Amino acid sequence: MKHTFPVRIPPAAGWRPFLILWSTQALSALGSAMTSFALVVWSYQQQGSALTTALLSVCSYAPYVALSIFAGSLGDRWDRRRTMMLCDAFAAGTTLAVLCLLRAGRLAVWHLYALNALNGLMNTIQQPVSDVAATLLTPRDQAQRVGGLRALSGSLVTLLGPALAAALLALAGLEAVIAFDLLTCAAAVLSLGLFIRLPEEPAGGARPSLTQSAGEGLRWLWANPGVLDLILFLACINLIASMYNAALPALLLSRPGGGERALGAVQLCTGLAHLAGSLAVTVLPPPRSRVRVICSSLLLSMSTENLILALGRSVPVWCAGAVLGWLTVPVMSANMDALLRLRIPVEMQGRVYAARNTLQFFTIPLGYLLGGWLVDRVCAPLMDAQGPDAPLTCLLGSDGGGGAALLFLAIALAGTLVCLVFRADRRLWELER
Repeated sequence: MKHTFPVRIPPAAGWRPFLILWSTQALSALGSAMTSFALVVWSYQQQGSALTTALLSVCSYAPYVALSIFAGSLGDRWDRRRTMMLCDAFAAGTTLAVLCLLRAGRLAVWHLYALNALNGLMNTIQQPVSDVAATLLTPRDQAQRVGGLRALSGSLVTLLGPALAAALLALAGLEAVIAFDLLTCAAAVLSLGLFIRLPEEPAGGARPSLTQSAGEGLRWLWANPGVLDLILFLACINLIASMYNAALPALLLSRPGGGERALGAVQLCTGLAHLAGSLAVTVLPPPRSRVRVICSSLLLSMSTENLILALGRSVPVWCAGAVLGWLTVPVMSANMDALLRLRIPVEMQGRVYAARNTLQFFTIPLGYLLGGWLVDRVCAPLMDAQGPDAPLTCLLGSDGGGGAALLFLAIALAGTLVCLVFRADRRLWELER
């Protein structure tokens, strides 16, 4: 059966609805990031294992990757505003469950795994719906600014999340962090219910089934190989970046001169660099070559931060690496976001974004698992077996965190190689036409 779809859904007039949605969802994301940071610290203190903390993110991303291919169709069938409200409310419910278990003295790491998996399931549906909502609420010629603003909110979350979480942990404990998360989630739900109205989609033909919808998103990507290769490029980068995230707590919490303050300082500098890049991309005009900006930004990030973290021995050096690694990430993110919004027809965005999420993000749980396993089972034992005069010992040190440092050295080389390979991909450059 042939299915018909509307050619174009008109965007809402003005910036006010988008700004309300963007700001309240960013506030909710800040609360979630604070809770995630606090629970990573809590779980590492309980188990002392990089793999244990990595599994928290694996459980979040596993359902996201497994079911994203169908999420676009569900979002297209349901009322988008109510769907986002339901997902936010469900996230608040899981956070409340953590608070109740904590107060009862029964919170265990496996509880966090289960609740993170449920949150990941809700995020699977919410993410493509949110992407389409941003398109519907803004003019088409403002794609660069929309991407910049979304990168800006992400940088603020990265900047403020660890710092505020560390401050609340020190002053009032984990319960205060969770309570703030609940308040921000409530603000997001109320704003969606009271202030946001999305443009209605004109009536079209019969809706395809979930499998047909998933197939349409994949077929569109197959017919547009430049976009597909761009997504696969980011999938490779996500594999390396998630290995980075899995190993970072083990590196900074174990090194002499490290600890919670060092981890917080590095993430603070990460946020500041991300913020600076987001502000720049928001006010600058669109570049002549978005593909060149994406490739160059990732090459700079991959080739600097991981190497500096591997070789550094002090907080200032680690912070310098974080700045170099994250300064251009929002520039890459905003240009990729704009490129996809301008390339993908709005009536197909839900299905294509869902297919994109599966292809681009399936490497994240793999990277977390691989990073945690490599630190605990491969790199740390390998460094322990080195003699005091061995080359690796002289390069990376014989103190705590040597295994994580060895992994950072490996992913610095891998990240640089991936960027150079995809930079030579001709199908990426055809997106410039």
